[in-house]
Amino acid sequence: MSITRKRKKELRRLQADANQLWENQQILVGHAADVAREAGRQLGNFSREQVAPAVQDTYSRRVQPVVDQSVRFGKHVVDDKVVPIVGGVVGSALTAWDVANAKRNGVVRKVEKKVRKAVEPEKKGPGAGSVIALILGIAAAAGVLYAAWQALRADDELWVADDPLAAPEA
Repeated sequence: MSITRKRKKELRRLQADANQLWENQQILVGHAADVAREAGRQLGNFSREQVAPAVQDTYSRRVQPVVDQSVRFGKHVVDDKVVPIVGGVVGSALTAWDVANAKRNGVVRKVEKKVRKAVEPEKKGPGAGSVIALILGIAAAAGVLYAAWQALRADDELWVADDPLAAPEA
């Protein structure tokens, strides 16, 4: 089938109108994007200059005091009420536990022996080091005495002169 010239002409005109409409829509969409970008920038400026200070002021006047008061009250309750009670309970439980363990392990008897030893004075006697030092001291003294005896003993042969004293020759 062939299309008539009239129909071809109408189709070309319709296609040109569609292309023109498409170009106009592209321009319109570009302008819309520019307007949206500018609106976003202006909204950011407005938020920074107007909204944020108002929110900050309201927060600091209304919310912050309540939060601070709640924190102080919570800290007061924990520090002055909960911690002492829990500490007392835990301390009592640990003390009871320690006493039970001490009785079970015989630690009480060991502690009593240590206390008795601390109260009663210990008998002091010479230790092994003292005995060894005393023996070495006695041996050294004996060595010195023997050396002196050897040096000073009366040995006749040691003290006899070889030549009698003679008068000098003239």
